Amino acid sequence: MTDIIIYHNPLCGTSRNALAMIRNAGIEPHVVEYLKSPPSRALLVQLIERASITPRTLLREKGTPYADLGLGDESLTDEALIDAMIEHPILINRPLVVSPLGVKLCRPSEKVLDLLPNEQRGMFIKEDGEVVEATRR
Repeated sequence: MTDIIIYHNPLCGTSRNALAMIRNAGIEPHVVEYLKSPPSRALLVQLIERASITPRTLLREKGTPYADLGLGDESLTDEALIDAMIEHPILINRPLVVSPLGVKLCRPSEKVLDLLPNEQRGMFIKEDGEVVEATRR
């Protein structure tokens, strides 16, 4: 069994599509609803490092207190951005997927295909009707 973890928000279409693509590859991942069970600061830092992204890249603006907290200020340190994500987990963009092949912020959702050891079992149609090719990208 392949050990895959998805940091998931069931209200997010991109997250739902990524989860469905993992399952379409015949894998049942460990689903972490990170708004209910937020990662620790140490885990969040580790995920950011393993994904080779910056904390700013992981910040979500839409539907969050991003503007109210002044997080667009480019002078804010990575530590300050991480502190904000820990305080307000809704600021963590999703879905983050962890697999033996790496860690990625899967936006767009098709990025999850690069993390799956199995190909899709057939054609996949995203919620918006877009067809995703059955092979890994």
